[in-house]
Amino acid sequence: MNAPYDGDRGQDAGSAAPTPGADPQRPVPGQGAPPPRPAADQYAQDPYVQDAYARDPYQAQDLSAQDPVTEALYDRASHPPPPPGTYQDPQPLYQQPAASQYAPDPRIWAQTPPPEPDGPSRHLPYGDDARTTQFTGVDELVTQAGEEEPEPDAFAHLFRDQQASPQPAAVAPEPPPAPPAPQKSGGRASSLLKSSAIMAAGTIVSRLTGFLRTLVMAAAIGVGTLNDSYQVANVLPTMIYVLVGGGALNAVFIPQLVRAMKDDDDGGEAYANRLLTLVVTLLAGVTIVCVLAAPVLIRMMSTPIASDPQKMEVAVAFARYCLPTMFFMGLHVVLGQILNARGRFGAMMWTPVLNNIVIIATFGAFIWAFGSFTESGVNAGSITPEAVRLLGLGTLLGLVVQALAMIPYLREAGFTMRLRFDWKGHGLGKAVGLAKWTFFFVLANQLGMVVVTQLATAAGSLAEDKGFTGAGITAYNYALLLWQMPQAIITVSVMTAVLPRISRSASDGDPAAVRDDISYGLRTSAVAIVPCAFAFLALGVPMATLLYAGSGADGARGIGFVLMAFGLGLIPYSVQYVVLRGFYAYEDTRTPFYNTVIVAAVNAAASALCFLVLPSRWAVVGMGASYGLAYIVGVGVAWRRLKKRLGGDLDGAHVMRTYARLCMASVPAAIVGGGVAFAVTKTLGSGAAGSFAALTAGGIALLGVFFVAAKRMRIEELNAMVGMVRGRLGR
Repeated sequence: MNAPYDGDRGQDAGSAAPTPGADPQRPVPGQGAPPPRPAADQYAQDPYVQDAYARDPYQAQDLSAQDPVTEALYDRASHPPPPPGTYQDPQPLYQQPAASQYAPDPRIWAQTPPPEPDGPSRHLPYGDDARTTQFTGVDELVTQAGEEEPEPDAFAHLFRDQQASPQPAAVAPEPPPAPPAPQKSGGRASSLLKSSAIMAAGTIVSRLTGFLRTLVMAAAIGVGTLNDSYQVANVLPTMIYVLVGGGALNAVFIPQLVRAMKDDDDGGEAYANRLLTLVVTLLAGVTIVCVLAAPVLIRMMSTPIASDPQKMEVAVAFARYCLPTMFFMGLHVVLGQILNARGRFGAMMWTPVLNNIVIIATFGAFIWAFGSFTESGVNAGSITPEAVRLLGLGTLLGLVVQALAMIPYLREAGFTMRLRFDWKGHGLGKAVGLAKWTFFFVLANQLGMVVVTQLATAAGSLAEDKGFTGAGITAYNYALLLWQMPQAIITVSVMTAVLPRISRSASDGDPAAVRDDISYGLRTSAVAIVPCAFAFLALGVPMATLLYAGSGADGARGIGFVLMAFGLGLIPYSVQYVVLRGFYAYEDTRTPFYNTVIVAAVNAAASALCFLVLPSRWAVVGMGASYGLAYIVGVGVAWRRLKKRLGGDLDGAHVMRTYARLCMASVPAAIVGGGVAFAVTKTLGSGAAGSFAALTAGGIALLGVFFVAAKRMRIEELNAMVGMVRGRLGR
């Protein structure tokens, strides 16, 4: 039988005296009963329980007195100690603490629990304060793994009528609705990965077909002055489109379009139609003016072509077919961005492939009708008007197909195209005002391109007069396209994955994280970019003679020399791309503009010096080297500005050590690979078969020596890449 409660003692009539230690206020026979005391103080001095709440100061330090499961799973790093002022005042030793307002009452079987305090009421080990404790990720689940929740009393409701002050039962909150079942596509992350894969695949296929297009062009009309005339006419619409509205369209109007889609009641359809109407109207007017002013534009781009009547006639004819493509170019970009804003990314990346296919078919038809360049030897004086018309209409048709192919995707996305001329008061004017830095950025690029085009076409005309082909703007553009492919595939892919992290770190105000991510992007891309740069230097000639064999041996060799000159400039070109991402992460577009002005000015000045100093045959080769020199200067300026922006630290020692080791490993590899390729070429000749054998043998030698040297130098980035590849292959 349980011992009687203190409330049962002293109730007997035979109890004449109070029990020692009992409450002196308890009634005694013969005396008047004192006024009743509150229930909380009536049993406060119970001798049976007076030391039951004594605080043991050493129990908190005894790990054996704590739950071993909770102790093992507790993460101190995620739960910092509470700040000063939140600790509870210690109680005196062996003294009963003050009775709480909701102290246990032994007369009630099912007492009402005290109300929950305001704020979090979680009991944490080690005296952590719930107001300062943060749980991250799955840590909350892990720290609760050793806790056992008490089972509810199934009979508590039977004694609810004995409570002194009954309170209404608390209504249990309704459980949150179950999350929707995941979609078959795998959710947002899966959709993003799928869209990224589609875009990457479309970009790669587009670049490969674009490179194949240059091969067919070279096989059809060579790489001499006739192709120079076509290149000048074909680059004009791109330059004018980007200058008039292309850069502003991508940098300013498209963010406004996305914002309108989120905020407007119609999902931004009216704003998109206004933007589409504005672009179509503007480009239509500019196209008409440019077609009429084609002779002026050709003279602005190339004085040597304008000074030759035959070349001028052919160039103007090409320009009047090519200039209307700027209208369809802008239409394609607007429609593609409307689709991108609606989550349809594939169309804009894959439709350029249709343009490349049409142009490849056009030049293939030229070869079928008039023969290849090695057979016909066609030039500006011998090409017929029908041949010019075939090439011009084919070029225009490619852009028309590329633009109109977007319409079925728009219909599928539920977008209806309508012309809307109510531009005023809908935010388009503000967007135009924001585009000034983008316009200046593009203008600096285009002015530099005009200078290089003038000098390269002049050098090509002078060299062809002396019997040398492949020394003009065509050789420059073809070598540049081949030289930029590692940058487009490797560096852009690496920074596409790193750029979101850089942007988040910049928005969080964490310059150390921005520095680490930029350092990672530089070092990771360098593992492939540095050996590729030395490979262009060592194997540029056999590479070009193999790919452009259809344009003639002399023309292909000229492209190879230009490619060798471009070679090492790939390193600063890639570094510049990564460093500028740091400014874009901070939404700084003014600094990239100034940097572009510096690069364009240095490139133009160095190219002019090469034209004046070097022989005409080697002038364009010097211009290729000037391109890399300009980016070396640009990297120096951008590096110092970004270093200052990040607080004076850009992990320069680590980055320079990686680049230095990669260059030291690439130098002997390039010497060995170039020597092997030269020996094979001397033995088998510089034809297609000999070039293939030289490129294969030289490439294997270069990669083998580089890999062995890099392993000896223990370049950690290369070891990480090799480990990743082996992991993917399952070895």
